[in-house]
Amino acid sequence: MKKGFVLAIAACALFMSASASEACTTAIITKGAAADGSTYVTHSNDTYASDPCIVYVPAKDHAPGSKRKVYPAAIAWDDLPEYNCYGNPRLVAPERAESYDYPDKELTKPLGEIPESAHTYAYIDSDYGVMNEHGLMLGECTNNSKHLEYLEPKEGHGIFYASELGRVALERCRTAREAVKLMGSLIDEYGLWGTGETLLVADKEEGWVLEMQPTPSGKGGFWIAQRVPDGEFFVAANQFRIREIKKDSPDQIYNPRLPEMLRKAGWAAYDKKGNLDWVLSMRAVEDYHPYYSLRRVWRALSLAAPSAKLPPKVKEWDTDKYPFSIKPDHLLTLDEIMDIHRDAYEGTEFDRKKGYGAGLFASPYRYGDSKWERSITGRHIAYTWITQMNDKIPAPMFWISMNAPAESVYIPFAVAPMPEAYNKADRTKFDLEKAWWISQQVTMLTRGYYSALQPEVLETAKKYEKQSMELVDKSKGQSAEEFAETLRENAEKTLADWRNLYGNLLTAHDGDHHIDYDEAHRPKADNVEKY
Repeated sequence: MKKGFVLAIAACALFMSASASEACTTAIITKGAAADGSTYVTHSNDTYASDPCIVYVPAKDHAPGSKRKVYPAAIAWDDLPEYNCYGNPRLVAPERAESYDYPDKELTKPLGEIPESAHTYAYIDSDYGVMNEHGLMLGECTNNSKHLEYLEPKEGHGIFYASELGRVALERCRTAREAVKLMGSLIDEYGLWGTGETLLVADKEEGWVLEMQPTPSGKGGFWIAQRVPDGEFFVAANQFRIREIKKDSPDQIYNPRLPEMLRKAGWAAYDKKGNLDWVLSMRAVEDYHPYYSLRRVWRALSLAAPSAKLPPKVKEWDTDKYPFSIKPDHLLTLDEIMDIHRDAYEGTEFDRKKGYGAGLFASPYRYGDSKWERSITGRHIAYTWITQMNDKIPAPMFWISMNAPAESVYIPFAVAPMPEAYNKADRTKFDLEKAWWISQQVTMLTRGYYSALQPEVLETAKKYEKQSMELVDKSKGQSAEEFAETLRENAEKTLADWRNLYGNLLTAHDGDHHIDYDEAHRPKADNVEKY
């Protein structure tokens, strides 16, 4: 993919081959909106280029005067050979974690350094940071802008992309508010490169939406954060969501110079009431309006609050028809949150499994280079996480689904060392010891015969997810270490059973046994009378 090509709603929910993420869907469920009182952050990492490793980065102490290397990321747009920076593995840096030690590969070259903290916290890492030992949680999506689609890393430009920015926050912060302020200060001092980005930042008490955009010069960056009111649900899907920039609002954090910076750049834009508007100022247009970003936002908000009767069709990319966040009609359960990421607009006029847009065996996915309408589930999804934090669980935890969760299973883990199945996985080398390949077998078989196999796969996934939820509930009296080990053992058993599921599906559906076309795609019987 050439760097001059328009970023198809870059970074998280559907990456193009050899490019940055083109479409991630990410959400915050505040504690007052969740049935169990947890705060949740979700993120689907949608890209061909993703490294499927889920890495535990341990806590560390650092000597006075130490420096922290700031690395580039191929996930920001494309491979960067000049920095030994590639999609898989995403990072070769033994000092960061054992799982980033690849003796046969050249070390990734940093873009710069910042002063190291005396102590850094343990956290779970992927293409983007996930969650730390204190329950700080992140989500991400990349956003398109007509002002600036991509700013390449080079001398004189900023050294931070959203992925490293989030990792520094996980290493140093306990609360979402603290993390937002730290990341904002890093942007101001060291600058941004890459694409427009949204980072969701939450702890057990509150959630914030941090949106950022590089400047044309590569110096500093535009950024603003807004708090999600407790009791509400927020979703982003590759388009900035913050609107009015409010002076002295306790629910917004931004560089006080932001309005002046926007006017000086010639980017400042105002809504119909004369308010300085972030979305308009960023020209946060859709690459394929209105079916790529806004329809996912409409669908997720509508699943949470059908009574709002939000319009599924809007005229312009800058519509104000969808609220920043919404109060759900009822408190959302974990199972419902999981299902949001499995959604293909079922039961609506946009159902991806029916009509003209449906694929063979009622598949919701499209293939080729055409810019099909996007649903929340997507064929490019490498993995989806749901982080969870409350006072009742023994340790911060997250649920991970390899591949698209519509054809996979969510498995819970604590912020602790991961099973070997999640370390050093390579998407170019088949290895049935790795979780991504175990899931990939079931996923690809299911996609070949979607309407015949997906209901069975989903039923199996929900059975294991229910068992995992019951296990978490029973383990609330354990220590953090015991809890982590309980979840690791559960994961290994679930992966073993999921590996067997592939063989069971092959056995039950050999040839055309039990398999039929979805009725909408069933060919007509031969007319024997004409012979």
